[in-house]
Amino acid sequence: MNRRAFPIVISGPSGSGKTTICQRILADDPLAAYSVSVTTRPPRPGEVDGDHYEFVTEGEFDALVADGALAEWAVVHGYRYGTRRSVIDAHLADGEDVLMDLDVQGGMSMRKAYPESLLVFIQPPSHEVLEARLRNRATDSEEVISTRLRNAIAECECSPDYDTCVVNDSLEHAVDEVRLVIARERIKRDMGSGK
Repeated sequence: MNRRAFPIVISGPSGSGKTTICQRILADDPLAAYSVSVTTRPPRPGEVDGDHYEFVTEGEFDALVADGALAEWAVVHGYRYGTRRSVIDAHLADGEDVLMDLDVQGGMSMRKAYPESLLVFIQPPSHEVLEARLRNRATDSEEVISTRLRNAIAECECSPDYDTCVVNDSLEHAVDEVRLVIARERIKRDMGSGK
């Protein structure tokens, strides 16, 4: 395939819907491939190693950092997350846009490592809606929810650093809007105008 593939970074606070949006796009976009992140956090119920995340020990993560194997990595909610450079490069070489669900630290790191990246920020409609979403997930303790809500304020302040911002007030609308952003970017790049 001879196309100008590029990384697509989807960021937003916990509970913004970024993971679900990524899943919806991947389900019906043959030009997109998902980059599985490496993490030191333990698997949640139902998560599969190598499918949802690549779960590694602290020592294994240290080795990846020391070897320069990660295009980006960050500490998020007390655990380390990163993206293997080799995975990104393999997808791009195959002509696949690499879709990544990253926090804002990861997004900014990807902008430096891969300047051609398209960065999309998923904004919750309000702090109250975000809190309700986090509580309805029923996967985190009260302490974790409080931390995620505090972090959300700082993360949302980074949205101007992204190429575009999509408000997730309706999941279907947000998914359609992200699809449209990606389609426009592909057309622009295929026409040779770049970013």
